[in-house]
Amino acid sequence: MQGSAEIRQSLRASRLCLQQEFERHAQPTRLLHAHTKLVDKHLRAAWKLLSMPHALALVGVGGYGRKELYPKSDIDLLILLPDEPDQELQRNLQELVGLLWDIGLEVGHSIRTIAQCVEESADITVQTNLLEARLIAGSRTLFEDMVRTLASHLDHRAFFLAKHNEQQRRHMRFLDADYNLEPHLKDSPGGLRDLQTVLWISRACNLGDTWRELARAGMITVPEALAIARHENLLQHLRIRLHYLAGRREDRLLFDYQTELANQMGITAKGVRRASECMMQRYYRTKQAVLQLNDVLLQNLRAHLFPEAGTRYLLNPRFIIRDDLLEIRDEALFEQDPSTIMESFLLLEQHPYLNGFSAPTVRALWRARHTINAGFRKNAQNRALFMTILRQPHGLTHVLRRMNQNGILGRYLPAFGRIVGQMQHDLFHVYTVDEHILMVVRNLRRFTLPEYAHEYPLCNKLIQDFARVETLYIAGLFHDIAKGRGGDHSILGCTDAARFCKQHGLASEDTDLVVWLVRHHLTMSATAQKQDLSDQDVIAGFAAKIKNDRYLIALYLLTVADIRGTSPKVWNAWKSKLLEELFWATRRYMIDGKIADQVGEIRARALEILHLHAIAPAIHKTLWAQLDPEYFLRHEPQEIAWHTRLLAHQTDTDKAIVKTRISPMGEGIQLMVYSPEKSYIFARICDFIERLNYSIMEAKVYTTRHGYTLDSFLAMDAGNNKPAYRDTMNYIEYELSRELTIPDKPGTPKSSRISRQLKHFPITPEVNITPEGKNGYLLSIIAGDRPGLLAGIAHLLDKQNIAIRSAKINTLGARAEDTFHVTCKTPMQPPEISALREKLLQQIS
Repeated sequence: MQGSAEIRQSLRASRLCLQQEFERHAQPTRLLHAHTKLVDKHLRAAWKLLSMPHALALVGVGGYGRKELYPKSDIDLLILLPDEPDQELQRNLQELVGLLWDIGLEVGHSIRTIAQCVEESADITVQTNLLEARLIAGSRTLFEDMVRTLASHLDHRAFFLAKHNEQQRRHMRFLDADYNLEPHLKDSPGGLRDLQTVLWISRACNLGDTWRELARAGMITVPEALAIARHENLLQHLRIRLHYLAGRREDRLLFDYQTELANQMGITAKGVRRASECMMQRYYRTKQAVLQLNDVLLQNLRAHLFPEAGTRYLLNPRFIIRDDLLEIRDEALFEQDPSTIMESFLLLEQHPYLNGFSAPTVRALWRARHTINAGFRKNAQNRALFMTILRQPHGLTHVLRRMNQNGILGRYLPAFGRIVGQMQHDLFHVYTVDEHILMVVRNLRRFTLPEYAHEYPLCNKLIQDFARVETLYIAGLFHDIAKGRGGDHSILGCTDAARFCKQHGLASEDTDLVVWLVRHHLTMSATAQKQDLSDQDVIAGFAAKIKNDRYLIALYLLTVADIRGTSPKVWNAWKSKLLEELFWATRRYMIDGKIADQVGEIRARALEILHLHAIAPAIHKTLWAQLDPEYFLRHEPQEIAWHTRLLAHQTDTDKAIVKTRISPMGEGIQLMVYSPEKSYIFARICDFIERLNYSIMEAKVYTTRHGYTLDSFLAMDAGNNKPAYRDTMNYIEYELSRELTIPDKPGTPKSSRISRQLKHFPITPEVNITPEGKNGYLLSIIAGDRPGLLAGIAHLLDKQNIAIRSAKINTLGARAEDTFHVTCKTPMQPPEISALREKLLQQIS
């Protein structure tokens, strides 16, 4: 008889052989069954080694029970007892569990009698695990008694409803955008758990526990069974390799493993797309197919279990309504008359109470997808129907999503089909390209709805009078459609957009607008977030690109929708404020040739605000005498009034003054630092703020006429989590004031570790230095964001005797795109500019 050491050694060697065999042949089902069989063998050996009583039964449950044991998954066991255990048996059971862990089996176990199993099966998770019970060793009689007893207590209908509700709750848990980047292979929507849910229900209903058996039972067709098995195979393959690669139970497709997984699977780069991106696209398309097949199967299982439920009535000669689903009267309809494919989606929009298609309709759509070819796309009726879909007052977002899920949108718009499931590893888009595009269209659609007016007040106001709003939706559909082709997607997408508009009969003025929006969809965000909006030349340059007010409104609406469609964490009140400021300044300039922020107007408005605070009429004069026109152009009236109230009585102080307030826009902290001018003060402030895990969104650095530094900062939580900023305001004022009194020269800020995303998908740093007026330079930096980045840049510039006049910090996920306006005492010569650029690149790399 083998001892525990021999069993452990045998298990380890056998598992290694299985892994080597898988690496040679890569057959997931074969590996899962072989691993299960291997564990069965060693469990029986352990059971025999301890001479466990014959009256007991060792039962595999869960994934192990159904013979799908992944390399690093727990082994779910039930030790079934005929009666409550005495003390001796309890000791034996403890010894068994200890032995199983000693030999290298990671078990999750429960010890129950049949009565306890029945009682615990009130929990749907326990009931599901027991449904897959399989005898490993011990009493077959006891095991079969348990199976019969549990079967007699199983309510098929209640089980279906419980599992369906469980799936819906699980899908809701995975709505967090982070799971789009690093999806969970098992539990994410479209993952293995969705396939298992169907098989659990099928097993409970005695319809079979394989896809072939479900096809024989009429729940799916044979081609569907083959397709679902193929998708299951890919998910299993990924999960097995992920377990081996991580060396532990890991079911998330983390960045750390995506590249190596693609290499192991023989997936290579294509054009500008990495191998990992190609692999993820394959995964996303599988996920989409699994969701569709899961929907079909659950509908058919519901109909099987609840045949008496539901209503049915005629909608038109081609369609009926069954319950709240649209259904075709003839399953050959779509293939005989392909235009009815478009009609079906239009009907979903026109009847808001419909929740989708019935299972036969989904199947028919899938079978008829080949009819959407060049002839279909040229058909005038189909083009008219698609434009009618875009012009409907309700349901556009849901219909476009459903068209994408059913593979129709990508066939009708081949350029869209190429980006379905295409991941964007730019570290701020957290959706696939197709999902991002649909999110942008959703956002544009929301602007029109009164219930979302509080989220987008200006957008809601502007879009109400926007004629032919479908032009915005078309621009949204095409703005990123050329991603992944190489080259500038804004330019490449113009060709696709122009072709679509011409084919679909848009007026020339609307075609021009759509193409212009696709070409310039990044222009407004780049101007607002990188340039000095107090500079009239910046506003004039931007306005020169805008043809008229309709173009300005359209670009503003698309820009807001686009930024909000990248990630829930990218949009914030600061970006909203910048875009609004640029919008109003441009509109003013287009009307009368000047921007609103003129010195006289700003002074007058600041005085009005001061008077509201009951400030003495001439109190501002001492401070304002030390401020030149540049200060007033670069600061807002309410900000000037705040500075004046704080500093009017201490203009010549010899101490640093640090004051904070909640930003007037409602998010973040506004910070003012007033101090006699000294070196490295900006770097010290940046280092302090970044140590608080706050991101600096904007910095304005100003030196008064009498040699005082007057710096203004807007800081927000780095994770955009909207914390209780008031709790830290007193701390910031006290601690930063204290730090600024330390006379020692600060050391170089410490570099922190980069994120996992940047480690595996690094951003190539870029530094551009452009002359800007006398002794002035525009410094643009692109780098992977990390704590201490800004402080390090500030420290280096201080060391080079380069003064920062203002800074705009634009963080897009893990990507920093920062802009600095700097001045030097004397103009830099080309070699000096090159040397500075190299030092900055070294600093940010």
